[in-house]
Amino acid sequence: MAAGAALCCALLAAGCGPAPAGADARPTADAAQGPPPRPVPHGKGSRTADDFNGDGHPDLVLDSLLNPDDSHDDDPGIGIVYGSAHGLDPAARRLLTPARHAAPTKGVVPAVFDAEAACDLDGDGFTDLVVSTDPPYDGRGRPPVPVQILFGSPAGLTARAVKLRIPDRARFGNEWPDQPVCGDFDGDGAQDLVVTASGPRASFLRGPFTRQGAPRAAGPPLDVPGTVLAGLPSPVDADRDGADDLLVRSGSGGRSARSRLALGGARGPATAGAALPAGYAAAFGRFDGGGSVDAVVAGDGRLAVRYGIGTAAPRGASVRVAGRSVAAGDVTGDGRTDLVVWGGTARPVLLPGSAGGLRADRAQPVPRAPGMPSGARPDVLRLADFDHDGRADLVLRTVSGGRDAVTVHRGTPSGFAAEPTASFSTAAFSE
Repeated sequence: MAAGAALCCALLAAGCGPAPAGADARPTADAAQGPPPRPVPHGKGSRTADDFNGDGHPDLVLDSLLNPDDSHDDDPGIGIVYGSAHGLDPAARRLLTPARHAAPTKGVVPAVFDAEAACDLDGDGFTDLVVSTDPPYDGRGRPPVPVQILFGSPAGLTARAVKLRIPDRARFGNEWPDQPVCGDFDGDGAQDLVVTASGPRASFLRGPFTRQGAPRAAGPPLDVPGTVLAGLPSPVDADRDGADDLLVRSGSGGRSARSRLALGGARGPATAGAALPAGYAAAFGRFDGGGSVDAVVAGDGRLAVRYGIGTAAPRGASVRVAGRSVAAGDVTGDGRTDLVVWGGTARPVLLPGSAGGLRADRAQPVPRAPGMPSGARPDVLRLADFDHDGRADLVLRTVSGGRDAVTVHRGTPSGFAAEPTASFSTAAFSE
């Protein structure tokens, strides 16, 4: 994904879907579990997505970590697990904290430090991480920009963040500019950012960006078909014109809302595209293996599928599967996009793609985390090919009783491998 982030949906996502109930309550760490840390490999730059150290291997962002016992509920920070030729390496991990990595405002270090998106904003071959913060604001006038950028480097994400600069002409009203989404929305090959600009408007910031956080250009805010910008793990180009499209929702995550694509082009995501049914989260792919982009929306007990959303006559279908979050990727390596569905009381399942599209009778339960209670419901953090075998791997996080387990399950021709290739606790980041 050229502009996507290996951000955890419980990120993320969203973008990929709502966090599970109780996600705002941070469990505390009772014991750190993970291999002894080792140095992060140094890279020379690459075009691989989510590659903060530029070594050609995708990395993982963990935005939800167990709190150390002495944290007083402070934000524990953001965890980064760096990749290798064999997949994610839990030993090559680093912790990003507000105190060490956030840019202060008027001498005040932010308390909030949340990962939002990842892409190579300055075009140097190292993926950058976009985060949101909570700068001080007295309620008078236009609020400060809460978005900051951590630039990648041969050593990964090491330097302090810089504040995103949004020209006054690109802002509207006195609302916070937030919900940053990456993508090449004008099709020029450089990564851009879109942030909210009050109501159904968005600030389109053209890349590349300077190391001081300034875009190459920015015009007046664009009208968009909704009020909530929905980040996606990888960009979508529904009309296949070479410019990424923006997904916009009419309501915030956690509740059912209609959404619509804003089609990218020379002016950015300025043209209303396909409208999608109401639901909690959306994903895109080629679920029937065809040449057109398909969309799936998670609703209450059903998936609404639209095959060929960029065509003149998209085909609709309904699949009875429970879950309010979705993630798409080619797990089996057959060229068709597969779908993972999770959320609520249902156990996560894999729906393999097929020539006929997605079918409920082909659903497979995803593996359980070893050593965790059978009743603990995992959250899907990422679905991406971390080991370069052409099949998407599944990253799960299971939380139970003040402890957690992050497990990585390889994609295979028949689904996910039951035994994880890596397993660790996010408590390891507090060691």
